[in-house]
Amino acid sequence: MSETNPLPYQPADGIKNGVSEKAMLIHHDKLYAGYVAKKDEICDKLAQLREKIIKGEASGGNATYSELRSLKDAETFATNGVYLHEWYFDALGGDGVTDKAPELSKTVSAKWGSVENFMKYLSECAMATRGWSLLAWDTKEGELKIYNADAHNQGGVWGCLPIIVLDIYEHAYFMDYGSDRKKYIEDFWKNFSWGVAEELYKKVSQMKL
Repeated sequence: MSETNPLPYQPADGIKNGVSEKAMLIHHDKLYAGYVAKKDEICDKLAQLREKIIKGEASGGNATYSELRSLKDAETFATNGVYLHEWYFDALGGDGVTDKAPELSKTVSAKWGSVENFMKYLSECAMATRGWSLLAWDTKEGELKIYNADAHNQGGVWGCLPIIVLDIYEHAYFMDYGSDRKKYIEDFWKNFSWGVAEELYKKVSQMKL
């Protein structure tokens, strides 16, 4: 069974700008934990169905509708729901100081002109998506890219490794901000841990496929 990753900070202390402790705990302990549980449930059902297919006791090969098609679609939705939330939570609780990511800041500035320009552009991308906005390392092109995803299993690009993950679903901010998505995004950067992003960047930027 999978385990939920604990928050690397106390919400009451770590989230100082805008996002309430209550909202963060509901987001982590209820919604994210639900994705972890469903991921396990789907994996179990797929394992059972796989054995039946191998034994010739079941057939799942129908692209209009079948149990196998439904489970495989749900598998990517739940799995990405787990992974994306973990990247999002891990980098919150910071102080927004970009100096803690010297290598990432240098690369970002080379591409977008400055860290501030990058943050402005990613923020606008976030305003334009329905689910997620990400800075990722594209292992095929060997450079940073910003990608949007309207759903967990839509918009992702094969071979791209997330570095900064911003949750734009309404559940992430509506309790504290109502419909003021722009203010939520502004506060995300105030809470962001650039040190965490720097470590991810150092790991993934070594990869070129």
